[in-house]
Amino acid sequence: MSNESRTLRQDQSQIQSDGQQLPSLEEQILDLLLESGELTEQSLDRGRRAAHLNGERIDLVLNKLGLISDETLVAAWAALTGFPIASKDKFPDEPVLAEILKGSYLLYARVLPLGLESGTLELALMDPLDDFSVRAIQAKTGKQVKRYLARPGELMVALEQLYDRKLPASFDGEIVSDSAFATDIELLRDQASDAPVIRLVTAIIDKAIEQRASDIHITAERGNTRIRYRLDGMLHDMQAPPPQFHAAIVSRLKIMAGMDIAEQRLPQDGRIRIVWRGREVDLRIATMPHLHGEGVVLRILDRSSIALDLPSLGFSEATVSSLQQVLRQPHGIFLVTGPTGSGKTTTLYAALKMLTDPNKNILTVEDPIEYQLDGITQIQVDQKIGLDFARVLRSVLRQDPDTIMVGEIRDRETAAIANQAALTGHFVLATLHTNTAVSALPRLVDMGVEPYLLASTLRATMAQRLVRRLCRHCRNETFTNGLEFRANSNIPSNGFSCFEPIGCQACQGTGYVGRSALTEFAPITAEAPRVCRRLHLPNRMEP
Repeated sequence: MSNESRTLRQDQSQIQSDGQQLPSLEEQILDLLLESGELTEQSLDRGRRAAHLNGERIDLVLNKLGLISDETLVAAWAALTGFPIASKDKFPDEPVLAEILKGSYLLYARVLPLGLESGTLELALMDPLDDFSVRAIQAKTGKQVKRYLARPGELMVALEQLYDRKLPASFDGEIVSDSAFATDIELLRDQASDAPVIRLVTAIIDKAIEQRASDIHITAERGNTRIRYRLDGMLHDMQAPPPQFHAAIVSRLKIMAGMDIAEQRLPQDGRIRIVWRGREVDLRIATMPHLHGEGVVLRILDRSSIALDLPSLGFSEATVSSLQQVLRQPHGIFLVTGPTGSGKTTTLYAALKMLTDPNKNILTVEDPIEYQLDGITQIQVDQKIGLDFARVLRSVLRQDPDTIMVGEIRDRETAAIANQAALTGHFVLATLHTNTAVSALPRLVDMGVEPYLLASTLRATMAQRLVRRLCRHCRNETFTNGLEFRANSNIPSNGFSCFEPIGCQACQGTGYVGRSALTEFAPITAEAPRVCRRLHLPNRMEP
């Protein structure tokens, strides 16, 4: 038994025997989290109630409920036990002592051998109090063990990659055909609640979030089910489950989103909120009947993965400076344009974060609300009950707002009300579907906004696109002669260094990690009235 294991057990036994004097390790970790401000008394009370009902350890319950993150919990245990934290760089490329330690046991125990250092086996643990697994591995290998703490998400990914645990490896259940599902709703509901289907859906979602996917596409094809993840704007095929699971997967997702599983002929929308490794993640789900069965698209909204900061999003200093000047205006309209998926809403969220002020009343009208922002009142549009953008916007003007964000200007009425709000002293931020910044003007005129009003209210428009970033771990430096870049005087004539994508484990073999914004900023200057007069064509104003 290693000195570290023996010391920890002695500390535990001493704490248990002197319980009246010293708190337990679990209580010590809670005190540490409270003192650091990472945990509140209200959250602790909620966790205690859940732990009492489930019979689980309270720190693990707090993590499952999303009240403390993986990073926070691991850092607190490291501070309490003194065990170092194993980073991803320390994980091995090949299994360590594979001839002795079985991958099935390591996956079950959630421990990862990192390597041998001077005859000592370095072992990464998910649970610092798991003394049994440490002693079992020590007895099996005959080596001393040095403990490391690992973040649960990183540890599970490493275990799956090293020991080839596919998604999923096997299914222990009987699944009937899709035609039977379509005719027996009760059977469909039962099958969607079976353990194999639940594990399969959970694995699909878990792997998508782990790989930083923005969307999950589940499509029924002839005799096949296709699953694709959208990574950095590109769709990638993933391992597909057996086709007979397709209807059960769709039904399981419908149940999670509170949708009608009996309705298979019409599109449906819903939302799922889950706790993934200590943090809340929202999933927007949309179903659509296809030729060979229902298809599902899930949009993953993980606020922790989005930096609501303009420089971090890839905006240049000049663009940020110009945008700050526009946002300082007391009234007017600022438009962000671009196609679907170009990051318009994220840009507006970052702009709102810059405007957040306790002395201002900031309201948003969105469909749907993608990320919850502190200090800002957000309103959800609901078309089913007639609560559309125009109706909400008319009511919002009676709520004494200073700044209003409109998720999207879609029709003439919304455009007219937004323009009227800017005329009456409010600052309005909105998105619009156009390809360039300048084309926002004729687009609004087409919607029925008077050109002379645009000259008075519009402060700036900005078009943006997203481009993929090269992975910093595997990008390859090359040399280019630079002849095609002679227009740029800053580039030397003898050439320059550039990089090309290669692909590695960190970027899932794509060569790219994350995306950056390219923008076209068009401030409205004194030339605007003359330009808007040119747009005032009679046929554009006719319905």
